[in-house]
Amino acid sequence: MKDIDLAKAILEKDKLALVIVKEEEVIFYSKEKGIKPIYMAVNTLKDQLVNSSVADRVIGKAAAMLCKYSNIKALHTKLISESAMEVLEKENIILTYDESAPYIKNRDKTDLCPVEKLSSDIENTNLLLEKITDFLESIQKKK
Repeated sequence: MKDIDLAKAILEKDKLALVIVKEEEVIFYSKEKGIKPIYMAVNTLKDQLVNSSVADRVIGKAAAMLCKYSNIKALHTKLISESAMEVLEKENIILTYDESAPYIKNRDKTDLCPVEKLSSDIENTNLLLEKITDFLESIQKKK
């Protein structure tokens, strides 16, 4: 079984938000929503993600940039934003998805996802990582 097929199967079977498979081994998975799971994977596994396959529920521009930064080889998502597709089309990442949208909405569907907003005018992944770190820290402080 190809890594991407395995990642997709586990995502569905275990009702996860993110599954990363490399050489038929699950190297990362999460049930958490939002940017946090892919951000955590990139920060903890950076070099191990090269040539891995990712299955995720939702991919916006920021998540796409992190996938590109990590040199993954394949990505499957349920929902992808148009800006995320633009980021990935420039790479040699195999992309499959169920649905695309002009942008990713926030959880209550009233506006853009905050991380989609945050990444809209950023092209530098190191700057994006800093902004995501600040964003996640600000959420933690509110809890």
